[in-house]
Amino acid sequence: MKMDTIFLDAPNLGELEKKYLLECVDSTFVSTAGPFIPEFEARFARYVGTKRAVSTQSGTAAIHLALHELGVGPGDELIVPPITFIASVNPVTSVGATPVFVDIDPSSWDMIPELVERAITKNTKAILPVHIYGNPCDMDAITEISQRHGIPIIEDATESLGASVHGRKTGTFGSMACFSFNGNKIITTGGGGMITTNDEKLADHMKFLVNQARDESKGYYHPEIGFNYRMTNLEASLGLAQFERLPEFLRKKRRYMEIYREILTGIKGIEFQQEYPDSISSWWLSSIKINHPTKDIPQIQKELKEKGIPTRRIFVPITEFPPYRKYKKEEYPNSYELYEKGLNLPSSTLNSEEQAEFAARSIVDVIKA
Repeated sequence: MKMDTIFLDAPNLGELEKKYLLECVDSTFVSTAGPFIPEFEARFARYVGTKRAVSTQSGTAAIHLALHELGVGPGDELIVPPITFIASVNPVTSVGATPVFVDIDPSSWDMIPELVERAITKNTKAILPVHIYGNPCDMDAITEISQRHGIPIIEDATESLGASVHGRKTGTFGSMACFSFNGNKIITTGGGGMITTNDEKLADHMKFLVNQARDESKGYYHPEIGFNYRMTNLEASLGLAQFERLPEFLRKKRRYMEIYREILTGIKGIEFQQEYPDSISSWWLSSIKINHPTKDIPQIQKELKEKGIPTRRIFVPITEFPPYRKYKKEEYPNSYELYEKGLNLPSSTLNSEEQAEFAARSIVDVIKA
């Protein structure tokens, strides 16, 4: 059976995106000023359920700005999981702070709350839960720990737009939360990010900082050290078009995971990432763990590629990278097992349901061969 190209995580762009982009180009406001930026921020905040949203150049910039706003610096510690994209942790060391890694739950693949509490010291400045691949962390437990110890939460929601816990969207649990609109995310602005918060004062100050901390009432006067972290009007126009299609994208991603479960459940050696009770994942990337007696993940990937099925390995544990080896204080067995056995499956909303079915049946063939 021959299929059209199956995509792992390619963006879904069409006529609506062209319409918004052309309107932006025709306006000549393609840089960091223009009406699409505040409109995108306002719509985003309403959807997530926070008072404010502050746009940035990237998810990485959003995390760095959130840490800066919280006053994180040398001598401070932030609690993070080992399994995440490097951008979750690089901002921590960039501000001179220390990442403290805690292992993940073997079912949800999110940080274990009990280990979070055990890792708290007098130097802990914040908890940074990562909703990995769109699957919300146990925010009930993490929020309770945060409140009891008086330690703020900065959510890494870069992969979880549309996910929820008890009907409450990710991005609303922390003092701040960070989103990404990279090309492979649920919606894209080409590059870009967003910080959500219910603190008006924080939001106003971050809007000030992303514009190089410029006091426009005094011309080019900069009373603080700021950053060039502004989203462009062109990017925001693309974001608004994508945002209109978010319900469609989420439906598709959830349907892909349903298809994978329907076909792969019961196949020996395959385990799925699990949601916590009353949590709904965005399923940014549908993912599985494969326990095969003779084939490792690279071999399985090779055989799937030959069938036209793109896949991606789970993130390498951060503690394996040279700059972060000194922060490895224990073995993190669940994180390392997930890296050895985990696989991201085709999840682009360009794919059809038939392509998802073909991908799932190809996995069965490879596993059983």
